Amino acid sequence: MNRSKFIKYHFLLALLLFVTGLNSQTQNQRLEFTVSGTVKLKESNATLSGVEVVSNFGRYTSTDSLGEFSIKVAKGDILTFNSPDFEAVSHTVKGPDDIIVLVTEVGENKTGKMEAATPRSNLARHKAFLDSARLYQSTQIEKSIDFIAQAISELGTRGNKKELAESLELLAEVYANYEQLDLAISNYKDALEANYSSSTALALGKAYIRNAQWSDAISLLAPLEEDKLLVAYQRVEVYESLGDAYAGSGDINRAVAFYQQGLNIASKNQISPKIPDLNSKIADAYAGANRMEEADAYYNNSLSEAKKQAPQRAIQEKEKVADFLNKTSRFDDEIQLRKSSLKELETMPSGIAKEPGIVKSRDSITSQRINYKIANAYIAQDKYDDAIPYLQRSIARADLEEDLIVQKDATRKLSEVYRQRGDFNKALETYQKYVAVVDTLYIRKEQEISRAARLNREIAASQNRISGLEQERELSQSKYDLALAEQQLTEESIKRQRWIIYSLLFGMLLMSLAAFFFYSSTQKQKLANNLLALKSLRSQMNPHFIFNALNSVNNYISKNDERSANRYISDFSRLMRTVLENSEEDFIPLSKEIELLELYLKLEHIRFPDKFKYALEVEESLDREAYKIPPMLVQPYVENAIWHGLRYRETIGSLKIRMSQPSANSLEVSIEDNGIGRKKSATLKTKNQKKQRSTAMSNIAKRIAILNDMYKSDISVVVRDLHKDGNGTQVILTLKRG
Repeated sequence: MNRSKFIKYHFLLALLLFVTGLNSQTQNQRLEFTVSGTVKLKESNATLSGVEVVSNFGRYTSTDSLGEFSIKVAKGDILTFNSPDFEAVSHTVKGPDDIIVLVTEVGENKTGKMEAATPRSNLARHKAFLDSARLYQSTQIEKSIDFIAQAISELGTRGNKKELAESLELLAEVYANYEQLDLAISNYKDALEANYSSSTALALGKAYIRNAQWSDAISLLAPLEEDKLLVAYQRVEVYESLGDAYAGSGDINRAVAFYQQGLNIASKNQISPKIPDLNSKIADAYAGANRMEEADAYYNNSLSEAKKQAPQRAIQEKEKVADFLNKTSRFDDEIQLRKSSLKELETMPSGIAKEPGIVKSRDSITSQRINYKIANAYIAQDKYDDAIPYLQRSIARADLEEDLIVQKDATRKLSEVYRQRGDFNKALETYQKYVAVVDTLYIRKEQEISRAARLNREIAASQNRISGLEQERELSQSKYDLALAEQQLTEESIKRQRWIIYSLLFGMLLMSLAAFFFYSSTQKQKLANNLLALKSLRSQMNPHFIFNALNSVNNYISKNDERSANRYISDFSRLMRTVLENSEEDFIPLSKEIELLELYLKLEHIRFPDKFKYALEVEESLDREAYKIPPMLVQPYVENAIWHGLRYRETIGSLKIRMSQPSANSLEVSIEDNGIGRKKSATLKTKNQKKQRSTAMSNIAKRIAILNDMYKSDISVVVRDLHKDGNGTQVILTLKRG
C-alpha cells in the first residue's frame, strides 16, 4: 500500500512538472499574426501615405498610396506611427482586427514657407507611380527609375516638397541597392534639402558608411543622438551606424561604445533582430584590434542570440564565427561549426536566397562555399584525404548553380591537393578543368561588364531627366517666390502705416511712464551709493600691516637674506593682487577667500614665528567653488586675533580657523585663538590702536549691514571669550543663503 502511494506521488509530481514546463514554453512563444490598417486625418478623413509604422519588436513598414499598411505583430505589441505631417502616435495591438489610426495634421511645414498645392488627382498618380517603382526596386532598376521620374513629373513645377523628398529618397534607395553609392548620396542630400526627415538623414549616414566616408557619416549622425522623436528601433540604428563609422575610421574603443549603447536599447526594448547583429559587430571590432578574448566572448553571444532568430540568420552568424575560428587557427572547431551550418542549409528548400538585385559577393553563404571552406580547414591541417570529398562536392554544387567563382577556386584548390599527394595525372586533369572554368568566367565577366556599361548609360539618362525636372521645378519655384515677395511688400507698406499710429500711442504711454522712471532713478542712485560704499570698504586694508610687511622686507635686506626677502615680496605681491582683484566683486567663490587667508596667515607667521601656530580647516563636503562669500570678510577677524590676542603672549599661541556647512544653505566660519583675551588686550592698546580697531570693526559692521540690505542676505557675527577667565577669543561668522 505504501509502495503504491509512493509511485502515485512521483507520477503526479512528474506530471505537474511536465505541465508547468509546457505552460512556460507556451507563454514564451510569440504567436505572431498579420494585422492590416489605415492611417487617416481626423479632420478630413483623408488617407496618408508614406507614414512609417514601427513595432517595438523591430518590425517596420510604411503606408501605401491609399494610406494602408500590413505588418506582422503579436498581441500586446506597440505600433508607433511617424510622419513629418503629424506628431508621433502609438497603438497597442489587441488582436488580428483591422486598425484605423486617426491623426491630427500639423499646420505648417518645417521651413515655414508657403507651398503651392498639387491637385489630389496628380498626388494619387504620383503615389501610384512610386508604388510601382517600389515593386521593381529590387529586380528591374531601369523600370523603377522610370516610374520615379514619372512620379516626380506628376508633382508639376511647384510640387509639394514632402512628396518630392519621398521620391528622391526612393531613388536613392534604388541606387544604393545597385551599389551606385555616389548617385544614392546625391539624391539623399536632395531629399533632405527638400524636406528634412530623421529617417532620411539616417539613410544618408548609412550610404556614407558604405562609401567609406567616415567623417561625413559621423558629422551627419551625431546630432541624431539628441532627436527625441526617434523610436527605439531608429535609435538603435543611429548608434549602430555611428559604431560602423568609428570602426571604419579605426577608432575601435568609440565604435564598441556606440555598439554597446545600441545593444542596451535593443535588449531593453526587445528588438530581437538587432541583438545578434550588434554582438557580432562588437566581436568584429575586437577581432580587428587583435583582442581575441573579447571577440570570442561576443561571437559566442551573437551565435547564441542568432539561434533564437530565423534559421537563415543563425547560419549567417555560424559562418561568421567559423571565419573567426579560422583566423585563430582553431580548425577543428571551425569544421564542426561549418558542418552544422551545411546540414541546416541543406534542409532548406533553396538555402539562403540572396537578396534580389544585389550581386552575390565572395562571402555569400551557399552550400558550395561552405564545402570549400571546410576543405580549406582540412588542408590547413595537411588532411588532404579529408579535404578532397568536400572540394568535389563544392565543385559539383557550384557547377549546378552556375557559381563560377567558387567553381574556379575549388577546382584550382583540388588540383593543388592532388599535386601535394603526388597524384600528378589527376592534378593535371583537374588543372585543365580549372583553365576551362577560368575561360568561361572571363567570357561571362565581359558580358557582365557590357551589361553594366549599358545599365550605367540608362541610369545616367534617367538621372539627367530627373535632374532636369528638378531644375525646372526650382526655376518655377523662384518665380513663385518672387510673386510672393511682391505681395509681401504691399503688406509691409500697410503695416508701416499701422506702425505710425501705434508709435503715437506708444509715445503717450512713454509719457505716462516718465514719472515712474524718475522715481526708479532715485532708487538706482541709492543702490549705486551702496555699491560705491561697499567697494571703498572692501579696498581698505590695515596700513600697519603694509608698513610692517615692508619693514620685514627691509629687515631681510639688512641681513643680506636676499632669498627670504624675494620670497616675502613675492607672497606679499600675490596678497595685494588678490585683494585688488577681489575688491571689484561683491561676492567671490569661497576658494578665493581661502586663498587670501592662506597668503595672509603665511606672511604673518613669517613675521611672528615664535608667537603662534595656525591651522585652516575646511570641511571636505563644502563646495568651495559653488559657495559665494563677500571678499575680505574673514581676514579682519583673523588680523585681530593675531595682533590683539596672540602677539602679546609670552609663549607660542594657537590660531584655528574652521569652515563648515551646518546646513544645505548656510556657512559657518569659526576663528579661535588662545591669546590674552579682549579685556587684557584693551588695557595694553594705545589710543591710536584703539581708534584703528574701532574703525576696522565699524567698517565690517557697515559692510555687513549694506550686504544684508542689498542682497537680502543673513550674515551674523558672534564674538565671545573662549574661556571663563577671559583668555582666548572665538568669533563665529554665519552666512545664510536665501
